[in-house]
Amino acid sequence: MFKPHSEISQLEPQVVWQFFDQICSIPHPSKHEEALAQFIVNWATSQNLPVRRDKTGNVFIKKPATSGMENRKPVVLQAHIDMVPQKNDDTDHDFVTDPIKPYVDGEWVTADGTTLGADNGIGMASCLAVLASSDVAHGPLEVILTVDEEAGMTGAFGLEAGWLEGEILLNTDSEQEGEIYMGCAGGIDASLTLDIQRQSACAEQVYLEISLKGLKGGHSGVDIHTGRANANKLLARTLKHHLHGIDFQIVEFRGGSLRNAIPREAYTTIAINDADVNKVVACIEQVQTLMRQELSAIETGLTFATTQTQNDLSPLTAACTQQLLSLLNACPNGVVRMSDDIKGVVETSLNLGVITTDTDSIEVLCLIRSLIDSGRKDVEGTLASLAELAGAKIELSGAYPGWKPEPESELIHIFRDMYEGIYGKKPDIMVIHAGLECGLFKEPYPDMDMISFGPTIKFPHSPDEKVHIESVGLYWQQMKALLSNIPLKAAE
Repeated sequence: MFKPHSEISQLEPQVVWQFFDQICSIPHPSKHEEALAQFIVNWATSQNLPVRRDKTGNVFIKKPATSGMENRKPVVLQAHIDMVPQKNDDTDHDFVTDPIKPYVDGEWVTADGTTLGADNGIGMASCLAVLASSDVAHGPLEVILTVDEEAGMTGAFGLEAGWLEGEILLNTDSEQEGEIYMGCAGGIDASLTLDIQRQSACAEQVYLEISLKGLKGGHSGVDIHTGRANANKLLARTLKHHLHGIDFQIVEFRGGSLRNAIPREAYTTIAINDADVNKVVACIEQVQTLMRQELSAIETGLTFATTQTQNDLSPLTAACTQQLLSLLNACPNGVVRMSDDIKGVVETSLNLGVITTDTDSIEVLCLIRSLIDSGRKDVEGTLASLAELAGAKIELSGAYPGWKPEPESELIHIFRDMYEGIYGKKPDIMVIHAGLECGLFKEPYPDMDMISFGPTIKFPHSPDEKVHIESVGLYWQQMKALLSNIPLKAAE
């Protein structure tokens, strides 16, 4: 179908893997999806498939029903075009210009030092594979590929009523084969901005950078309950509670790169007396030993390092240093509450995702997720109170709704019966603690029946991301079977 770019193009089912191989070859991080979107438009045009784009940039493609299936309910297949750009510190990669380099690692496909983009590239590949295939039975079909899902759900927010005709939507953005989702968490971004005061460095002071690396990171929704450490929180804790009796001032603090990824790395530069350098180095070595023991079951790669450095910025005042550390230490992070209604599912969480330092301020960017609006608003209130106590400003933005579960959905029953008929066991019907676009689709299309399913993807939003090869085949089998079992349209 396409010129192969890597060994994954030879995997089965080839029609899916060849599309994913092509997707990996075209850079498409959030906010930079245009090249891939245009490739898809050009491909659809070459296949004589009606294709169009809305003013937000979403791509719509239609395909008529296969013979004998014209009277089935119309179906919408949905995926998002963008991927999360995360790489290892020692990987030289520009996500805007460089292709992803996928490779086969035993039972899995992963990437060389970067996120793979199986989230949601495999789902997108399966949607295109249905369009390309002549042997997949289906009724009237639409495909919608949205932009900028990972960085703000811009495409889903921009979806207007009247663009879609389907009665059923199959979202392909789930990450565990054998699980189907009937609901998801909503969320909101919270930005805390602390104005800072600086002072001139003393002549006897030197600058020391302390770095924390090697954490697993991961998805701030589906991985938030796993006990993975947050680099921002650990580094703030180190400065606040472990540099005993050492006089220092923060010069800069930065950590994390995305509000929806658990921070894997964090860095701070501090100003200290030259005579105290060895004390700090020894203290950091002790903290490393302590935290490796404390987190040994999960964070096997945790590493601190100290390096003398230079910086054009002046140190914060002592009072401002303590104000910042108190803010970071008091800021909640991780699971806030488990759901009472759905066993084993996180109800509400917070990820202290990104910290950046400017000349006059430090910004802390968090992502709040919750299955219920009241849970989200409770955490909003907590952060607002914390900001008030710390003398910081808070801004809430980008709120998106959750997807309310509908246990009696006709589509859920169809999928469950289909799955049990193929495999002799029932799938797990679940609610996911992550932001799926289904909640936003429900606003312009309130009567659309929806589910989300997909292959097994581990460690999304991190360079450890990988997709299970066999599960892609199972997922493709389910996609084909489900499309062939879509019910008849209601009698007019």
